[in-house]
Amino acid sequence: MNAEQGDLYRLLVWTSPSYPIGAFSYSHGLEWAVEEGSVDDVQSLVDYIGAVLERGGAWVDAVLFAQAHRNGHDEARLDHISELATAFRASAETALEARQQGAAFLLVTRRAWPHPLLDAFAARHENIAVTHCVTMALACAAHGLPLVTSLAAFLHSVAANLVSAGVRLVPLGQTDGQIALATLADVVSRATAAAMTTDIDDLGTASPALEFCSMHHETQYTRLFRS
Repeated sequence: MNAEQGDLYRLLVWTSPSYPIGAFSYSHGLEWAVEEGSVDDVQSLVDYIGAVLERGGAWVDAVLFAQAHRNGHDEARLDHISELATAFRASAETALEARQQGAAFLLVTRRAWPHPLLDAFAARHENIAVTHCVTMALACAAHGLPLVTSLAAFLHSVAANLVSAGVRLVPLGQTDGQIALATLADVVSRATAAAMTTDIDDLGTASPALEFCSMHHETQYTRLFRS
């Protein structure tokens, strides 16, 4: 396997639904959006996920992913970015989603794909919360995976997980799910390009409806997902 194939293989593994970080158990507020009726077909599902990617939590993660990747060898700067990532959450459930996946990703990746940078980061954060976007970005930087490809793969995994949740919740057919993913390709591309050129001091969100859904999900009577 050449270097390019090795890079692709790592990204496919790390963003696979089978990677044991529990991504399947989170919906990022989508479960409430379905419950109250604002997401009920393919287009409304695409609109919801597009908002997550370009204006909501995944947008924040995308910018911080790019920053963490670029600063993977600068411990002080990386730790600052990690601290910001754990704080930059609009609700308790999105914080849980990011932190539990982050801890799980770091744990399994250190065992299966070890690297001194990952070990050092884990040692510095032994009792400190970490997020998925930062731990995956660090793993990609440590193993020499290109930023733009890594970031696009990360955002695709977010979109794919939410599409999978939507297919189960609405419910939609599997073909509808693939239509949603195909439609979201341009959104992932735009979000990737924008995050690559956004300064951390300009980072912000504009997604009150998403935050509303996440907060209401905390007290939703019947729930299949953790967020």
